[in-house]
Amino acid sequence: MFVDVHCHLSFPEFDNDRSEVIRRLQEQGISLLIDPGTDTETSKRSIELSALYDLIYSTVGLHPHDVKQAVPDQTLCELESLAASPKVVGIGEIGLDYHYHDHNAESQLEACRSMLRLAKKLDLPAVIHSRDAWEDTLRLLKEEKATNLRGIMHCFSGNTEIALECIRLGFKISIPGTVTYKKSTLPAVVHDIAIEDLLTETDAPYLSPVPFRGKRNEPSHVRFVTGKIAEIKALPLEKTAEIIQHTARELFSIGGTVQAAGQKEH
Repeated sequence: MFVDVHCHLSFPEFDNDRSEVIRRLQEQGISLLIDPGTDTETSKRSIELSALYDLIYSTVGLHPHDVKQAVPDQTLCELESLAASPKVVGIGEIGLDYHYHDHNAESQLEACRSMLRLAKKLDLPAVIHSRDAWEDTLRLLKEEKATNLRGIMHCFSGNTEIALECIRLGFKISIPGTVTYKKSTLPAVVHDIAIEDLLTETDAPYLSPVPFRGKRNEPSHVRFVTGKIAEIKALPLEKTAEIIQHTARELFSIGGTVQAAGQKEH
């Protein structure tokens, strides 16, 4: 029923109780989860996790925080090779993050451009991280625009104008748990754009929604994000979840309507 298109379930924060977290998400009706890589090693772990569970898929990419210099050919080759794995459905997490004073915009831009070109080459959707960098993000997407360039704006933090521009460029708007915060501006964005352009995520273990704010986030909490969207859109929860599920499966080319499936039998 519910969809979490961005959850770092393969991260160390879940090493001690990952099986319990997966049990809870199954009990709460999460039927699709995408675990993104942030460099070659985390991408490998994401792929390994996705191989164990029917409902989990992965993406491979290079997060802007992991970009110290222009992406070397070896890294590109490794990520392209990893992208051939059967459960890889996108390129990401990639993008631009200018939040910290020591960021290297030039290296981030070059790395993101390389990753976008890899997404176009492989005809896979891109998972974009943009923080305090909307002007450069939109410029880069326009420069690299191609008929098959598409994806999601992960953990969206912009306004309605930015959201509509992203949609025009072929991207869906992924809403995290911050939409439930009292001072969040995301409810206005959710209100103003079509439900068919929205996706839901947790970004777990980060950004827990109300009523779990301040605690470790986990994928079962995505139901609170979906519930907030349903409230804003004045739609039944089941209908909201159904539309978001369809959008996610179509974008990431994931067939069928998988129920909250268990671990694969080996």
